Amino acid sequence: MYESDDKMISLIRDNYDLLQMLGSFGISLGFGDKTVQETCQDNGVDTYTFLAVVNFTINGYGDYEGDEQLSVPTLMHYLEASHAYYLDFQLPFIRRELTECLNPDDSLGQLIMRFYDEYAHEIRRHMMYEQKTLFPYVQSLLDGKPSAEYSIETFSRHHKEADKKLRELKLLIIKYLPSDGLHNNMLTATLHDIYDNEEWLRQHSMVEDHIFVPAIRRLEQLTKQSDVTRNISDMVFKGAGQNSEALSEREKDVIVALVQGMANKEIADHLCISINTVITHRRNIARKLQIHSPAGLTIYAIINGLVDISSVKL
Repeated sequence: MYESDDKMISLIRDNYDLLQMLGSFGISLGFGDKTVQETCQDNGVDTYTFLAVVNFTINGYGDYEGDEQLSVPTLMHYLEASHAYYLDFQLPFIRRELTECLNPDDSLGQLIMRFYDEYAHEIRRHMMYEQKTLFPYVQSLLDGKPSAEYSIETFSRHHKEADKKLRELKLLIIKYLPSDGLHNNMLTATLHDIYDNEEWLRQHSMVEDHIFVPAIRRLEQLTKQSDVTRNISDMVFKGAGQNSEALSEREKDVIVALVQGMANKEIADHLCISINTVITHRRNIARKLQIHSPAGLTIYAIINGLVDISSVKL
């Protein structure tokens, strides 16, 4: 378990695979003997989220369902940068390695290249889907304007690793190793890079499933709660903002009586007016406020100081 006051160099010395992760978080090398927290602060990275990804990736530690400390913007930046690294650098790099190792005129060599290109296409399609669909949706949540046509569960149900073609590719390469020493060594080194990247993709997928998805699920819940609050406010103040006609003192008396749970006859007796007059007042209140439910009137009365919440009949 690494913590915020550990030296960043200690993490790298223990786990050299974290070097690529640093780049995806936007952390530059040259941090000297600074701690994890100092290094993260210098690079504008949320320390808690960085350590959550590091500790989960290294030893699978962490249950992040409902975790309030995770920074969604930091996770978004990390995942988007990881995609850019893999699509723009790693996939083309391995393809160049294969091209140098294989004879383009050999049928088996051509088959290996075809398998690799199909694998790369599948990975690119998978990541571009996240870039064009998932990440914009998450940004809409952060902006408070979520799309009603998508949810993180939609992504989670269809999220899977694209590794079938990669397994077939590795088997072909292992069986194909050429006889001369130079090409054998080159192809072995390429195969090692493919294994490394297979592990990187597995970890990337696990971070999405076990850290990112729970964080977005919680963000969705918070957004829904905000929507409920906003809808109540709209319900209470919609009419008042559109209609400058103020309530009469008698109409306010009627609202107070309604909030206290009185029926029309009880209100009439209490205010010494007829039932028809009570009905007329209620009709005018609904027209002026555009509030048609007892709950809405209760909220209006409390917010506007017509009643104390302790006197409300719930």
